[in-house]
Amino acid sequence: MIIYKRRDLRFHPLTRYSLPLYRDPSMADSNGSAVDTKSRFVEIYARLKSEILEDPALDYTDDSRQWIDRMLDYNVPGGKLNRGISVIDSYQLLKEGSQLTDDEFFLSSVLGWCIEWLQAYFLVVDDIMDNSHTRRGQPCWFRLPKVGLIAINDGVLLRNHIPRMLKLHFKEKPYYVDLLDLFNEVEFQTASGQMLDLITTHDGEQDLSKYKFPVYQRIVQYKTAYYSFYLPVACALVMSGENWTTLLR
Repeated sequence: MIIYKRRDLRFHPLTRYSLPLYRDPSMADSNGSAVDTKSRFVEIYARLKSEILEDPALDYTDDSRQWIDRMLDYNVPGGKLNRGISVIDSYQLLKEGSQLTDDEFFLSSVLGWCIEWLQAYFLVVDDIMDNSHTRRGQPCWFRLPKVGLIAINDGVLLRNHIPRMLKLHFKEKPYYVDLLDLFNEVEFQTASGQMLDLITTHDGEQDLSKYKFPVYQRIVQYKTAYYSFYLPVACALVMSGENWTTLLR
């Protein structure tokens, strides 16, 4: 297990220690800053969605714009938002607790929403693969009338919104390519973990002889831990000037 270091911070991407990756955004501290962070973060979603719907590369019809609008609202902002808000928290810690400027807060929020978009993509396609019925207390997206397997393409669209958001807001940053590489690498890790999960626990099979603890460890590490815990901190580190490829050495 690798321990990453930066200044006086020590953290492991697969645990909940040191950095507050698991702070419930709905729980405010004594001055209410947690609630304020979450409310500001949520407000930025509307701007990012508007930018996608007005993307000059596409000539949306009214029907397609309404579809994307509904699909995003149904799948992206409905979770706890811990992953996205962890980017803001981590970046502020890396700035040694100093107040973020409006621009720093916005950019770290964009990266946080990119992770939430990635999460939505994974969940939409995972629900289809698992033939699930509910997600976050409501029917899975593909279960809705008139959606069905169109949800596969919606998942592809969700994934492709991420580089468009990165290009729009980070193209002139010196770490732009590092962000693209980071998201690509973590998506590969997550898809590999999903493959391990699917082939180890085939639907309908009663033989769990392959489902041993080392296999389970690999599944949770690759399928969940990298994009849920490592990615938010890595985004903050890249914003602060680190080359993310050095973090795995």
